Amino acid sequence: MKITEFILSFLGDFFAILSEMSPYLLLGFLFAGLLYAFIPKQRIEKYFNGHPFKSSVLASLFGIPLPLCSCGVIPTGAAFYKNGASKGGTVSFLISTPQTGVDSILATFSLMGLPFAIIRPMAALVTGISGGLITSVITANEPNSQTFHQSTTKHKTISQKFKAVFQYGFVEFIQDISKWLIIGLVLAAIISALIPNNFFELLNMPPVLQMLMILLVSVPLYICATGSIPLAAILILKGISPGAAFVLLMAGPATNAATITMIGKVMGKRSLLAYLGTIIFGALAFGMLIDYVLPLEWFTQIANQHLGHQHGEGLSWWQIASGIVLLLLIINGYYQKYKSSKPAETVTPVINQQTATQFTFAPVTAKVIQVDGMTCNHCKANVESNLEKLDFIDSAKVNLANKTVTLEGGKIELDVVKELINSLGYTCK
Repeated sequence: MKITEFILSFLGDFFAILSEMSPYLLLGFLFAGLLYAFIPKQRIEKYFNGHPFKSSVLASLFGIPLPLCSCGVIPTGAAFYKNGASKGGTVSFLISTPQTGVDSILATFSLMGLPFAIIRPMAALVTGISGGLITSVITANEPNSQTFHQSTTKHKTISQKFKAVFQYGFVEFIQDISKWLIIGLVLAAIISALIPNNFFELLNMPPVLQMLMILLVSVPLYICATGSIPLAAILILKGISPGAAFVLLMAGPATNAATITMIGKVMGKRSLLAYLGTIIFGALAFGMLIDYVLPLEWFTQIANQHLGHQHGEGLSWWQIASGIVLLLLIINGYYQKYKSSKPAETVTPVINQQTATQFTFAPVTAKVIQVDGMTCNHCKANVESNLEKLDFIDSAKVNLANKTVTLEGGKIELDVVKELINSLGYTCK
């Protein structure tokens, strides 16, 4: 294939896959914003403790629709645990949440059909509950984390909540997943352009071997629930078994090196073993269910129907328009992130010397600390909210671009601050 032909094929495939997903992704972003604004995580923390079965079920049910990939679920899960959630409930949340979300379920339906869109949340629920129960049993004699006191949740008006819907759904959430969505789309377009259809069928690899191969790659690497969809759909088109593609959809988002490190560090080795074992065996079990029990045409027909056409052929105007809108939103997300990373101008207040002597000002200390491991807006929110629960912290502001936290307070106890930040899975220097 000539370079020019490859570039044209790549661009055509990239935009075709993007346009297929975009209408459902935009709808998913709206639902994500609604969940964020009207069901804040402070309301569900209290359900993550208590009876092992109850906490595992509730943690899974709450986690499945939340738009958190494994990047965002790390700080959220760690914060739940540090605020009193049980190990079983936390592991259940960490397993079920990154596998799905309203955005990825809708996008799965758009590219891969209803059967995949149904079995993804089912697998997340089953593995989430199983992992939570196993963790509760094997860590029964281990103490839970210290509980930090809860700060009062600020009441927001309806107009503020609707503003938060669009700010989170179409700015912050897109900032968090756009990088991995683009990576997934690029890889899918490259595979589509370079590898002939039914390539994996010609290799004549048994489905179980394909699953193990995908699992070996998926467990340590990061790929978000939405970004894994185009990659899995294209692999089915190239002849990989639907069960192996599902292993990618499940194990890819649910695990990565950062999550593995955090769970081992914060919750202990037994919790980590329960977490990894549940995902690995669960992915293989559901993969074999798809390949050996359920009708294969359920899982292959839609991908071939949507992606078998050539370079956008058959796309409707609203799919193309949605693709353009999504690209513009991604560009806006990067622009907003760039703007927020620029240092703000310092304004020195002018104080009337005659009236200043009438007041006594409490000394306020401001410190800037370096924190590694913060990658998304969920990291930012969790670090800020947990630090502001400390009595001596008045304000905590995270700069993601510079990996810094600016603290303001009366007498800042850095040892306590570092201990809290490290307990959330980050590294405070």
